[in-house]
Amino acid sequence: MALLILLAFASLPIIEIAIFIEIGEEIGLVSTLAATVLTALVGTFLVRAQGLATLRKLQESLNQGEMPLRPAFDGACQLFAGALLLTPGFLTDGVGLLLFVPLVRTLLMAWVISRGGDRIVVNHTQNTSHGFDTSRRSYDVEGDYMDITPSDAPSLPPLDKNKDH
Repeated sequence: MALLILLAFASLPIIEIAIFIEIGEEIGLVSTLAATVLTALVGTFLVRAQGLATLRKLQESLNQGEMPLRPAFDGACQLFAGALLLTPGFLTDGVGLLLFVPLVRTLLMAWVISRGGDRIVVNHTQNTSHGFDTSRRSYDVEGDYMDITPSDAPSLPPLDKNKDH
């Protein structure tokens, strides 16, 4: 995976330069530079517009005591998209613009969850203003139980309650 990331970082500038040369030959130097500046301005506008809406959704989720997974993922995608649009290059601009499309973010989120959903760790310890008890560890579970062990089942030694598991 590290090799793949290194290869991407090494090849991205070469690909961007090749695309700049091709587009520059087709539409001219001034138009190419203007398009690069325009995408940076559009990216700034989109980050501001969609980012504020995402912040509102994030706040609403938190106020309702819900986990704001979708708004947080959208916000992260939008910030990354804004950074890509500020980076000179048509390939990064294309990927950045795609990340502003809600359907693309939905598909990307589904892909991320399908690839690593079993490794996502959720820490429910949050401040008490949203209804979560901060004094408990994230793996503590409050609840009732009923012993349904048959009377002829072998007994297990008692757990040591002072020992950390």
